[in-house]
Amino acid sequence: MEPPPTEARQCPDGRVSREGGGEGGSPEGGVGGGGCCPPPTRWGICSAGHISHDFAVALKTLPPEEHVALAVAARELPRAQAFALRHGLPRAYGSYRELAQDPDVDVVYVGTVNTQHLAAGRLFLAAGKAVLMEKPMAVGAGEVRELVEAARARGVFLMEGFWTRFFPAWGRLRALVAGGALGEPRLLRGGLAFALGDVERLREPGLAGGALLDLGGYGLQMALALMGGGPQRLRATGCLHPTGVDETVTMTLEFEGNRLAVLSCSMAAEMPGGAALGGTRGWAEFPSHMNCPTELVVGGRRELFPLPPPSQPLNFPHGTGLRYEAQHVRECLLRGLTESPVMPLAESELIARLLDEARRQVGAAGPRGAEAGGAEGAPSPTE
Repeated sequence: MEPPPTEARQCPDGRVSREGGGEGGSPEGGVGGGGCCPPPTRWGICSAGHISHDFAVALKTLPPEEHVALAVAARELPRAQAFALRHGLPRAYGSYRELAQDPDVDVVYVGTVNTQHLAAGRLFLAAGKAVLMEKPMAVGAGEVRELVEAARARGVFLMEGFWTRFFPAWGRLRALVAGGALGEPRLLRGGLAFALGDVERLREPGLAGGALLDLGGYGLQMALALMGGGPQRLRATGCLHPTGVDETVTMTLEFEGNRLAVLSCSMAAEMPGGAALGGTRGWAEFPSHMNCPTELVVGGRRELFPLPPPSQPLNFPHGTGLRYEAQHVRECLLRGLTESPVMPLAESELIARLLDEARRQVGAAGPRGAEAGGAEGAPSPTE
């Protein structure tokens, strides 16, 4: 049999790279293949829902020589086919297992409902696929720990999709804090609230609904990154929806060095979604959309970080900002990393424990086998 044809590609430095050809590429043609410039990262998308749509639109804002949306899988083949047609994906599957078995997929973005994250993650990690898991990583600290252990045992990349950490506005805030421009961070306040009572998955305990799992993690990841590690104490108060899920919650976190974070989330009210950080020398604020910021106010000075326009209507504000976490995943894979230095797995585990504790304190209902508070014997969130 003759070897497959090679395709010449011009590298940025003027050299020529030759990669294996063939429709859809080959396993050797994906991330980690030979040549002077890396081949594109080939994405599989698990679920044909709203957030997966926005992720596919976001990928289109990136250079095609770096990112390719190759395949989508849904539980029903017609939905996958409609998604593939809308976004120009060459492959559509009617089961997640078929996507896991596709040898040409480098990494899978999982955009399923929360209760499916564990099963989907196990499936793709077992198949050796890198996984970008939409937040929350899973339902409860026990499930998150299981995914982390599976990824580490297999030596496969896994990252929780807290897209906030990859926005340029967030990077600017982190740089200000690291450089001492604000002095010592002492107080963080943030509130993320949307009137989402008509969204079934958020109302239902069996679907891991509630404000905390959907919105609460954004404030927690911000506090962990800006306030110097894990909290010494967490106190949560809140109101429950008639179904028993948490509807509105405020968390107060105490950190070493007299640092406090006061974080609210709600699925029953509308708020701009801002967050502000006060330090001993100054302050900085995201006036809105703390989860996907494009504006930062530093001591009264406004800085803008515009996003590329979408090629199709989006389901969520600032959806093309999903491009930044996709870029980061590619960088990690090219470096041979199995977890992100920006969103490490240990932080995903800590966030899950904190969410468990907050849900326990407010008495939120959850899926059977994953009730609020996590598995019996789970470590304290501040350990």
